[in-house]
Amino acid sequence: MKVVVASTVSDEFLQDLRVSFPEVTFAAAETEEEQKREIGDADIFYGRPSRDVFLAADRLRWLQWVGTGIDQISSVPELVDSDVVLTNMRGPHAAPMANHALGMIIALAHHGRELWEDQRQHTWDTAKYSGRMTELGGSTMGILALGDIGMAIARRAHAFDMEVYAVDLKPIPRPPWVREVWGEERLDDLLAISDWFIVAVPLTAKSRGMLDRRRIGLLKQGGRLVVMSRGGVVDETALLDGLRSGRIAGAALDVFDREPLSRESPFWDLSNVIISPHVSAFSAEMVEGRRHIFKENLKRFLANKPFLYVCDKREGF
Repeated sequence: MKVVVASTVSDEFLQDLRVSFPEVTFAAAETEEEQKREIGDADIFYGRPSRDVFLAADRLRWLQWVGTGIDQISSVPELVDSDVVLTNMRGPHAAPMANHALGMIIALAHHGRELWEDQRQHTWDTAKYSGRMTELGGSTMGILALGDIGMAIARRAHAFDMEVYAVDLKPIPRPPWVREVWGEERLDDLLAISDWFIVAVPLTAKSRGMLDRRRIGLLKQGGRLVVMSRGGVVDETALLDGLRSGRIAGAALDVFDREPLSRESPFWDLSNVIISPHVSAFSAEMVEGRRHIFKENLKRFLANKPFLYVCDKREGF
């Protein structure tokens, strides 16, 4: 039994794997050439293979994707069409991403960027902020997709006395901290009532471009947009126009359609935008949680038991 460990892992974790599973051969392969060389006789791949790497596999049976979103597999149609089981690592990312989202929301509501700049300049200007802070209690949050991320954000928003509504692409039971869960046909309605609109939907063929210019124009006047799951869902040009005009009061963006974000992007210089470089999930606890998922799934594979978190490769999540 051979596992290609293609994702960057610590020497400590690699040693842990070798001690925990002495019957398994673990081959570390960071570069694409190393991965192509090692995957030929591998049963398991831990990482995100390119198309060339996947095509070099002769007997691959299981691919443990590192992370949650699997939108990149669209560039490997042979993987989508294959019998290789694909599992992801949903779960451990949700809490830190939700915390990050609420942190960005509070920073927008309380003018964090200005406060930090005042601190840097050693400026004490109380009057400047008089009447400018935004109360979260009583405001309306709309969430696009109530998966792990959306659900975790909803729970936290409810604790801030926000009125939470959501749209999900599939029928799901309404959790107690969400007032209503609507189908996709009411996405326009959700945008129209949202003071804070959260993008937590995975990027799929169906969700790509879902928040187009028309829908961006439906966001409540003075609303704010928080994009957490993937770039590509939001028309970024339309968002820029809304932010520049002031019709959209602010945005918090952890992801973009093209990453890394170009140094020339106008988003950097907008005073009503907070940017983080796709790092919202990166807590130590998330890293440990992903390690646990891989080890548990490897135990299940060896025992011929059902995996955790099997993905639908055609649906894209």
